[in-house]
Amino acid sequence: MGNIEARNKHRKQKENIKNAILGTVAAAGVLSVALVAPNALRMFNLFGGIPTLGANQRGRVKRSLYNLIRQDLLSFETRNGKKFLRLTLKGERKLALLALADYKIKKPKRWDGKFRIIIFDIKESNRTTRDIWRIYLQRIGFMRLQHSVWVYPYDCEDIILMLKTELKVGKDILYMIVDEIEYDKPILEYFKLERR
Repeated sequence: MGNIEARNKHRKQKENIKNAILGTVAAAGVLSVALVAPNALRMFNLFGGIPTLGANQRGRVKRSLYNLIRQDLLSFETRNGKKFLRLTLKGERKLALLALADYKIKKPKRWDGKFRIIIFDIKESNRTTRDIWRIYLQRIGFMRLQHSVWVYPYDCEDIILMLKTELKVGKDILYMIVDEIEYDKPILEYFKLERR
């Protein structure tokens, strides 16, 4: 395996471990720190499909755990002298965004002939959120018309509202339903649609 492939595989494993820890803590509400050990990996598998990590799995889990704490996705809480982990608000937001990443829009049997247009104006100071927004629009299947203008042919208001809420960008995003777009041939071809 080449260097790039090996680094990519390693990054994916680390991300799987982090997502599994977040999912496990979210499912448990709070989780005893004593459970965050290799014997808890079976439980983590329910949330992230962690592959077999070999002899150094304890170190990987521990490093991932402390990275999540350092990133303010998890925090420690002490109860009756015992340490517990809990999700922070930032951690809850990350989990919600992970869930949205797998969201699929149901396409109707027949297109209603209307386009859904998203226009956004997210400030440069909030560049990370802007980049995340673009990534989600691409995952959903939107086509980029111009720099901050995207189009989709099917009802997607629910997912857009969820994203606006999770990313806290409600006023910076406009959702429009449009009957017609000038020069729509490339759009129709992109979505494999025909006008009635």
